[in-house]
Amino acid sequence: MSDLSPQPDFSGFISLIQERRLRVARLVNRELIDLYWEIGKHLDERIDTDGWGKGTVRQLADLLLSQESGLRGFSASNLWRMRQFYQTWRGAEEEVATLLRELPWSGHVDLLGRCTTDTEREFYLRHAIRENHSVRELRRAIDTATFERVALIDQKLATLSRVFPEDSRHHFKDSYVIEFLDLPAAHSETDLRRALVHRLGKFLRELGRDFSFIGEEYPIQVGTRDGLIDLLFFHRGLNCLVAIELKITAFEPAHIGQLNFYLEALDRDIRKPHENPSIGILLCKTKDDEVVEYTLSRITSPALVAQYQLQLPDKKLLQAKLHEFFELEAAPHSD
Repeated sequence: MSDLSPQPDFSGFISLIQERRLRVARLVNRELIDLYWEIGKHLDERIDTDGWGKGTVRQLADLLLSQESGLRGFSASNLWRMRQFYQTWRGAEEEVATLLRELPWSGHVDLLGRCTTDTEREFYLRHAIRENHSVRELRRAIDTATFERVALIDQKLATLSRVFPEDSRHHFKDSYVIEFLDLPAAHSETDLRRALVHRLGKFLRELGRDFSFIGEEYPIQVGTRDGLIDLLFFHRGLNCLVAIELKITAFEPAHIGQLNFYLEALDRDIRKPHENPSIGILLCKTKDDEVVEYTLSRITSPALVAQYQLQLPDKKLLQAKLHEFFELEAAPHSD
């Protein structure tokens, strides 16, 4: 006879080991970042007071390698990065200094080498911690110009700020990069929707980790009128439903009417009493920002218009667009 006795449950042991491993890894990383900070500070002081140069730093690296053959991470180039790390963040606020210890060193190397301003660097630091990004995901965020895309939408979300606090804006972007879909240039809205659902994991990472998927073609019925919301999500941080409508054409003001109708139906019939008002995202192929601003100026529902991109964005073009926007905002307005 076969042994039909129940198998012992080992799940508690597995969870305990995994949890402790994660805690140990975080502790080790914090200690490593603290060490690199102290080395960077010490190097900076010696360079200023004793005139240390490249040759001296190279000698230090060689000494460390000879004394500890298994020691890694102390090449001359990495020692210079430690000094740069210290110089970059030494004036940071206490909150930011705490966040520095949560990011792996390879992530810091990317921030130091690929970000051009302190504002951009701090944005990606906070973004990586908030979204629990791996180093690979952080690099994609930089490659897809997340800073510029969030900064641009941050200046335009007037309808959102009427209902939600100002700091809620960082959950959204001016454009969403979905190059991972491998869609052809000519595609239908159905193709786009199905591809997004098929690659839902990657789309959720592009949206943000607080987004939870509810369903596609979510049915809405008002009177004798039936409707289907292309994609419906719930945002845990904002505690609200998020409806996404897809348009493979340029933005048209008429599109907002349909989205507004869906938001009203969600709030009246679907939203739970403890939840905040629903948010709508109209995701278009292209958009004219001035047309969008005129269209949303009198809309009371929290809604935004973004565009989707099937290829990695031109970061320089986005930077120029952001610079132009800030210049326009700073220009004196006539009465």
